[in-house]
Amino acid sequence: MEFILYCIDKPGRAAMRSTLRVPHLAHIAMLQPVFRFGGPMMDETSQVRGSLMILDLPDRAALDAHMRADPFFGSDLFESVTVWTTRQVIPERDEGGLARELGAARALVAH
Repeated sequence: MEFILYCIDKPGRAAMRSTLRVPHLAHIAMLQPVFRFGGPMMDETSQVRGSLMILDLPDRAALDAHMRADPFFGSDLFESVTVWTTRQVIPERDEGGLARELGAARALVAH
């Protein structure tokens, strides 16, 4: 199951983020296979304002365990963390996935 984590930093937490960055990166370096995407969200002045992560984990319990172990989540860094589930359509991870999505979408429109 793929999860999108949209994490907004609390105001004034740039120094905290910098302090936590090394332990956070060390933690996620061991988990690269579960990441589909991970990186900072920056404003128009290139100041980091949060994090965006897309993780492929078996279930919500595994996501919760991941967040408990990640130094970014175990601190007081984030003002909010929004979690959505998703599924990857493009780029295709398995051949024919996009064609199946298109067929399902066409079937829904036809009914």
